[in-house]
Amino acid sequence: MCAAHIAVPQGDGYPALRRPAVQLWAPGWVGTPESRQTIRQPLSPTHLAGRMTSTPVPADANPLKKNDFIRQIIREDLATGRHAAIRTRFPPEPNGYLHIGHAKAIYLNFGIGQEFGGPVNLRFDDTNPAKEDPEYVDAIKEDVRWLGFEWAELRHASDYFEVFYLSALKLIRDGKAFVCDLNAEQVREYRGTLTEPGRNSPFRDRSVEENVDLFSRMRAGEFPDGARTLRAKIDMASGNINLRDPAIYRIKHVEHQNTGNAWPIYPMYDYAHSLSDALEGITHSLCTLEFEDHRPLYDWFVDNVDLVRHPELYQSVLDAGLAAPVAKPRQIESSRLNISYTVMSKRKLLTLVEEGLVSGWDDPRMPTLQGLRRRGCPPAALRLLAERVGISKQNSLIDYSVLEGCIREIMDATCARRFAVVDPLKLIITNLDEGHESEVTFQNHPKDSAFGERNVLFSPEIWIDREDFAEVPAPGFHRLARDKEVRLRGVGLIKCHDVVTADGLVQELRCTLDPDSRPGMPGASRKVKGTIHWVSAKHGVPAEFRLYDRLFSVRDPDNGKDGKPYREFLNPLSVRVASGYVERSAAPVGPETRLQFERLGFFVADRRDHTAGKPVFNRTVTLRDTWTDRHG
Repeated sequence: MCAAHIAVPQGDGYPALRRPAVQLWAPGWVGTPESRQTIRQPLSPTHLAGRMTSTPVPADANPLKKNDFIRQIIREDLATGRHAAIRTRFPPEPNGYLHIGHAKAIYLNFGIGQEFGGPVNLRFDDTNPAKEDPEYVDAIKEDVRWLGFEWAELRHASDYFEVFYLSALKLIRDGKAFVCDLNAEQVREYRGTLTEPGRNSPFRDRSVEENVDLFSRMRAGEFPDGARTLRAKIDMASGNINLRDPAIYRIKHVEHQNTGNAWPIYPMYDYAHSLSDALEGITHSLCTLEFEDHRPLYDWFVDNVDLVRHPELYQSVLDAGLAAPVAKPRQIESSRLNISYTVMSKRKLLTLVEEGLVSGWDDPRMPTLQGLRRRGCPPAALRLLAERVGISKQNSLIDYSVLEGCIREIMDATCARRFAVVDPLKLIITNLDEGHESEVTFQNHPKDSAFGERNVLFSPEIWIDREDFAEVPAPGFHRLARDKEVRLRGVGLIKCHDVVTADGLVQELRCTLDPDSRPGMPGASRKVKGTIHWVSAKHGVPAEFRLYDRLFSVRDPDNGKDGKPYREFLNPLSVRVASGYVERSAAPVGPETRLQFERLGFFVADRRDHTAGKPVFNRTVTLRDTWTDRHG
């Protein structure tokens, strides 16, 4: 056997710098010590965490002072003494998995907390137990941490059920709430329309004593589901329908994930959400524009319950050992993040899962944070997207290509390069000894020497991607063809002299290597138009590649185009599974390690299925926007 070491020269863009070897792995590495890759330039722990692993980087990517209207309001509130300090929260309902729109809300709330030195709570607004599940709670906590944040306190709206109940009794005694016997259909009839005022419920003028008695019996579980509601007494003629005596409590004999069967009544979202903010001392309640019309109701509950001046209402919270820095919150609305070529409704995403149209909530085609994570999207890319979209009062549909551009930008800077072949075609170099074996040295990153170098084993039998060869090349085709010369990456110039076919399909290529074109030889600088990559057939590792694309084939599948439901626009080519090969150093990387496979795209080792012995890589994005090229 012939053994040699080939160093790629400076002119190829990959200088062969020999340095003391250092092992590149960390706790949690998957694979044996023998399989761990050797890097020839020492890397700091920072480089390891930020580049070769999936560790999130929550640091603010924009050193300039942000000046959106929300931050202007906060600075003014601090300057005028309205608030001495800032406190925010992220309050998801645990009725589904978080999606990319929630990422913007997380970055906004936690980002403001970081900027102004205020605590940020994670609170689960768990007031609808019929649709909630501990699975969602666990996933949400995992997602927040994946984005790089840790909350000051973990709270649940259910921590405050006693507060909500006592506050409702206060509203009744103040003549501001009543028990209503109208059913849901009758309530809608009495509510009126956008152009017509509503009518008072026939039960609106019940006495305080009767209302207290009925509400207490609702609490005791005497009545069936839907028999009665507790409603606020505001104004049935209000131009804002949300103020037309909205429901405060409904009867639901449903077991709650935290409180069990202790409560047969549950507060409505608007009521519980506003009082939770006040109880936690939230100074700025940040939400999306669909809650703008709810702000008067939010303020009405906060003002009329008045927790600040009624500490007896929240004594149960203090008794439970929880802090209650009660304050009057200020609700501020801004646009939500909407992305093209997907749907963002939890209900519709649930339908996709339940009908088996995707593999689950973490399907890499889903816009959920779990799906984006499994696809390989770096958390820093979502932060970059949120910053570029910005904060505004105008909803808009952000093109998917903007997200992909952010992903490419982050992954290009943070991903080591490796060789892979997705659609393999055998190529044999006939003028090398059958037993020839050599090493080729490549930089792990063309723009960052801190990534170091690696040695890639080369042999006369290699795999190339099938699309890099054409029997009948089209005009402008600059890769391999019969009697045409191309550069084999880091090796030299090869020319195809024979094509082996079977059943009309090319099975094997036979080529010669120009010995004078090898690195370090006089002919190495000879110009050719095409360069292709390769994986040694002897040393490469079989791998599975999951090639993902956009889930839907139209930009806005949710707009009811042509009267079709969104499911009719699913992209049949949104995933393709291929079997190919990766160079040896790519196989043992840990799950969620992101790489660029040269000329193919950015990939991630699947967090569920990838092992060193059976590598599975998900394509995160292509190297450029091929979708626009294909669809215009």
